[in-house]
Amino acid sequence: MPSGARYILICCLALLMAVLLAGCISVNIGEARYSDGGVTVLISNTGEPTDAYIQITVYAIKELHQTEVAVFNTSVALQKGENSVVVPGQLEPGNYKLYVYLIQNHERRAAVIRDIVVS
Repeated sequence: MPSGARYILICCLALLMAVLLAGCISVNIGEARYSDGGVTVLISNTGEPTDAYIQITVYAIKELHQTEVAVFNTSVALQKGENSVVVPGQLEPGNYKLYVYLIQNHERRAAVIRDIVVS
């Protein structure tokens, strides 16, 4: 391959990588726990600070069935590193399954399912 063609190929690959990685965040959704008035979710952001949106769909677990009981959400400004995000919402005592979604620019960037017990 001529050196000029190799140079163009390398430039094209570098440009493609820059386009694919632009605006991406790299997050890990950790543990979730409930306390009076909201669900606290731990989020680790290894990327740059960014604005995002957290949605939690709550399912009550009773007799091997799950029933959707609530949807909580809030916007969040994620800083680089560990973030503790409180998503407001009330839950009665019981067993719950939480579907936690991190949304940025109308796209889901991360999602986890967490089980909690509210006493």
